[in-house]
Amino acid sequence: MNIQQIRSLKKLKSVLKLCQLSGSRYQSTQIQSSELFARLQEIIPEKKKQVADFRKEHANTKIGEVTVGMVYGGMRSIKGLVTETSVLDPEEGIRFRGYSIPECQKLLPTADGGREPLPEGIFWLLCTGEIPTKAQVDSLSRDWASRAELPQHVVMMLNNFPEDLHPMTQFATAIAALNKDSKFAQAYSKGVSKSDYWIYAFEDSMDLISKLPVVAACIYRNLYRDGKVSPIDPSKDWSANLANMLGYTNSDFTELMRLYLVIHCDHEGGNVSAHATHLVGSALSDPYLSLSAGMCGLAGPLHGLANQEVLIWLKKLVDDIGYDVTKEQMLEYIRKTLETSVIPGYGHAVLRKTDPRYTCQREFALKHLPNDPLFKIVEKVYDVVPNELLALGKVANPWPNVDAHSGVLLQYYGMTEMNYYTVLFGVSRALGVLSSLVWDRIFSLPIERPKSMSTEQLIKMVRK
Repeated sequence: MNIQQIRSLKKLKSVLKLCQLSGSRYQSTQIQSSELFARLQEIIPEKKKQVADFRKEHANTKIGEVTVGMVYGGMRSIKGLVTETSVLDPEEGIRFRGYSIPECQKLLPTADGGREPLPEGIFWLLCTGEIPTKAQVDSLSRDWASRAELPQHVVMMLNNFPEDLHPMTQFATAIAALNKDSKFAQAYSKGVSKSDYWIYAFEDSMDLISKLPVVAACIYRNLYRDGKVSPIDPSKDWSANLANMLGYTNSDFTELMRLYLVIHCDHEGGNVSAHATHLVGSALSDPYLSLSAGMCGLAGPLHGLANQEVLIWLKKLVDDIGYDVTKEQMLEYIRKTLETSVIPGYGHAVLRKTDPRYTCQREFALKHLPNDPLFKIVEKVYDVVPNELLALGKVANPWPNVDAHSGVLLQYYGMTEMNYYTVLFGVSRALGVLSSLVWDRIFSLPIERPKSMSTEQLIKMVRK
């Protein structure tokens, strides 16, 4: 095919796309009725009054101090953000609207015949602060299934990405391209009242969350399988549809997806993906553009690639000393590793105990894959590393974090494509950052604009 033919084909595709999509541009601002939307309408006035009263009374109250070390250290530990959906406690780990992970596992509804909490339930909790009923969760599953269809231009784009384009690049790009139908952007352009911004941010978030499993499945099937994606089943929950579209029919894998999507959904507001989503959203960019920015941050190796790095290290360990390793051999290997690097999957910037997200995944593994050789290696590492790190006295947290397990679990069920793992992380993280973004608009939070200084200015300030 010559250059002229390629250009003609592209032009024909553009014309077909316009024909397929014409007439729908202004219909998408219609608001879909849902139980979650109705519940938010009920609780918002009280929450807004609470925040307004608190801000009025304590606008000038100091809540901390900033050191030069914090300024140069990535603003670590600076109290400068409001995130309603979750708080990271150094001793207890993440709490979603005040509930720990074990409490969420106990209280949130499960699928019929399942034992792990449904992501629909955690999203309801993040949005409202309330534990939903099974009926409310089922209604949300149906609502998301009804919104899941991708527009044709996004399908064409996904199907025409180069085969060597990274999965996260595809994911972030597709999310941004979905903004063509943003209800928030359209409502804003028509001059909607500021007090109603949240309504359209909520609608966009619902639409986007609904479509993410389809986007993720298209990327996976195009890159690693035959390119065919099963249709959404409206009778199934969000996780079950994702697993099915990925091509995994094992019910235990579906349960793993439910657990994985719940525990990775939110982690305060200061991590890169959450903060980037909030920051871009503060400029009143729509939820699609905001989440796309967050996913670009998640794609960074210091944020979303940790479980991949754990797997690489574990496999090198096995290649070097095998599966049948003694505790003494493991200890020697760990000490040798620590001479030049860190142990992937261990330590955390905030936590000072074993990450509860690690613990619940370990419990899943003990139940479903207790004899898996790689899981046994993870257990042997766990027996050695914390004490060795404590003995060095150089780390505040020697305990394993969430990434020490998640890749091993995915590998066990046949998902060996490590470059794809961050996409699953992104599907989950959308639940937290988008529910938080809705509350940003409810509270009419302003554009974020911290003050920056040069080194010269800082020197003059501290040496007065």
